[in-house]
Amino acid sequence: MPIYEFLCQKCQLKSSVLVRNMGESALPECPACGNGDLVRVVSAFSYHKSMQTIHEESGEPQMFQSPDYYQDPRNIGRWAEKRFKESGMDMPPEIQEEIQAAREGELPESVKGIL
Repeated sequence: MPIYEFLCQKCQLKSSVLVRNMGESALPECPACGNGDLVRVVSAFSYHKSMQTIHEESGEPQMFQSPDYYQDPRNIGRWAEKRFKESGMDMPPEIQEEIQAAREGELPESVKGIL
């Protein structure tokens, strides 16, 4: 089901219209002014990467000479997770919570003072 964007020639409002059936006409009215003189415009698109893709594209930490690598909260804890997994040990829940918080944008208290 495509979503088309239209620009109203009267009030210049850009609006989106979901077309449920490819055979149906996408000739909407402006939701703001009710004008039927709309022109279809090129829509923007977005692409969201999975956490696995982000990790794969980031590479291993030793590949980076820059300290900026660890300033990205998504990378905090990757090394610890990898080492725990390789050693066959379970990661303590406290460490898992800190890593997850860092990935969501909250830096651990111990790191905040360094930055």
